[in-house]
Amino acid sequence: MPLLHDLLAALAAGTDPGPFAMIRRDGADHLDVLTGTVETVTRLADIDLPPGPAGPQVLALVPYRQLAERGFTCVDDGTPLECLRIGGSEQVALPVALQALSGLPEREVVCAGGGFDIDDDEYARTVAAVLRDEIGQGEGSNFVIHRTYTASIAGPPLAAALAVLHRLLVGERGTYWTFVVHTGTRVLVGATPERHVSVSDGLVMMNPISGTHRLPATGPDRDALLSFLADRKEIDELHMVLDEELKMMARVAEAGGQVLGPYLKEMANLVHTEYLLVGRGHLDVRDVLRETMFAPTVTGSPLENAARVIARHERRGRRYYAGVLALFGRDDAGCQTLDAPILIRTAEISPTGELRVPVGATLVRHSTPAGETAETHTKAAGILAALGVRPEPRPRRSGLPGSAVPPSPAALSPAAPSFEAPSFQDDPLVVTALAARTERLARFWLRDRGTGPRTRSALDGRSALIADGEDAFSGMLAHQLRGLGLAVTVRGWDEVGDTTGFDLVVAGPGPGDPTVRDDRRMTTLRSVVTAALDRRQPLLAVCLGHQILADLLGLRLRRWEQTCQGLSREIDVFGHRRRVGFYSTFTAVAAHSQLATPYGTVELDRDTEEHRGGPGAAVHALRGPGFAGLQFHPESVLSEDGFELLRELVGELVGGQNTPRTAPPAGTGSSPVRSTWSGTPA
Repeated sequence: MPLLHDLLAALAAGTDPGPFAMIRRDGADHLDVLTGTVETVTRLADIDLPPGPAGPQVLALVPYRQLAERGFTCVDDGTPLECLRIGGSEQVALPVALQALSGLPEREVVCAGGGFDIDDDEYARTVAAVLRDEIGQGEGSNFVIHRTYTASIAGPPLAAALAVLHRLLVGERGTYWTFVVHTGTRVLVGATPERHVSVSDGLVMMNPISGTHRLPATGPDRDALLSFLADRKEIDELHMVLDEELKMMARVAEAGGQVLGPYLKEMANLVHTEYLLVGRGHLDVRDVLRETMFAPTVTGSPLENAARVIARHERRGRRYYAGVLALFGRDDAGCQTLDAPILIRTAEISPTGELRVPVGATLVRHSTPAGETAETHTKAAGILAALGVRPEPRPRRSGLPGSAVPPSPAALSPAAPSFEAPSFQDDPLVVTALAARTERLARFWLRDRGTGPRTRSALDGRSALIADGEDAFSGMLAHQLRGLGLAVTVRGWDEVGDTTGFDLVVAGPGPGDPTVRDDRRMTTLRSVVTAALDRRQPLLAVCLGHQILADLLGLRLRRWEQTCQGLSREIDVFGHRRRVGFYSTFTAVAAHSQLATPYGTVELDRDTEEHRGGPGAAVHALRGPGFAGLQFHPESVLSEDGFELLRELVGELVGGQNTPRTAPPAGTGSSPVRSTWSGTPA
């Protein structure tokens, strides 16, 4: 272990060893030691990944401000995109590495002047404002708001970081990466539980984790865990981020993502719930990372508007919080690889000993200010304990039954890392509780769609244009329409252009208030819907598109009494019971089940069960001659029957035509920032 020996010898002598990283990856029995030189680049595309031998090439520290590459809003704090260009690497057996680290001169980590930059009361007020003014106004289904624990470290920062690394390697468990990275300008040390995205052997994987159960002071308790697994808020929170990461997989995997799980992510003092998403893709790994910046578990959904909400309420930069570490390399076949964990449960230490530990809570419609404030303390506990700021996590009791274990990614791809076996793996009640979370999810997203021939349909050869209302649900909708046989193009609301020539126009989903008349996005979508109605062009409107269609047909729009963000319900849709997922704050209302319009008689499916909130009942679906609208999201993982409903509706709207329309005009695709999905189904 010459690299580790030389690094530790330099530290013991009180000299700077130069840039390096030490990483224990998920389930590994060794520590990766990387050395090299550091360079700063502007964009992900500027990271040079030339052909070369198998192994790691670059470790990039990707800050949150890099989100600007996607054209999204963020507070620019100037935090650099630093890259460790790897010149040397070795693998050291974990027991040997631990012994070597413990051989450093004993240094107690002493923190002074510690506290959150935003106190509990102020953070609680911010949570309340987001719940009221953002989720309550239709701006999205969930948002992550952070605050930062700050302190000063006495003594050499790098020595403190290695002491923390040793404590985390010994005392933490269930992490995706446990690491220290030293660039010369900063040190990052942490134990992050969450893979953001990885690419290996053509397999793209994402790992949404949400829901936090703090282990009781008396040790793990099965009844407490079962109560957590049955908690509606925790279930909804995980399903919402699952939907959001499926949107990302729709951009980077040819057939979108397949959902596996849910599983437990067990750590020393916390338990999380998680899913694994897998799909096949062939994009450059830098493009994969750019198109998935950043995880909804640390931002929110829909992502683009979540970025605005974060900037509006945080009003300061996030530095590396919610960004990623990204390890780029090559496999034995010369193909690109990527392994990128999310930068959470991580401390940043400056050369002068300034300590920052950022942490956030996911705000959903069920949230309370007090509960989310407490969750930030819970999430900070592990890394703060390693820093000596909190008591060390208590030892885990052995011999307890446990939860389902994620399938080994090695079974999916030989090059993928493995999972550690949690301690709750065999308890039948826990396994049943986890399985119950998936029983009513959409089967479309639970099956592997990347291999094998697709059944031919009457819709083969037809074309569809989705006008995206600024919600990447449009990408998931595109995959479902392709699954029906349609050739699909997705364009952003501000680049829709000419819609003639398509067999179907889809007015897509998006955030915001559809009653605002001077909003350019709403105005543009109204024009798209109006044009389709006037030319009798088959039209499907989803969520925001449905609200705009209903408004144009003369229905009144109002706000739900309670927001329906991430709500799964069984309702009547055109004579059939369907379980579907709602992400809405506004709805159309009607007193009757039919409506006479200039475009013909419209059938209205009204909500006669709940959410009345005033005269008339909420309209959750409508259809007329050549058009239909759905208040819910048929493409959502919450819509168990969504794909079957789409098959019927689109068949009615488009399937009756004898010949395809003229091909869409050439050269009308979208810009690189808003990628256009087009082509025939796989």
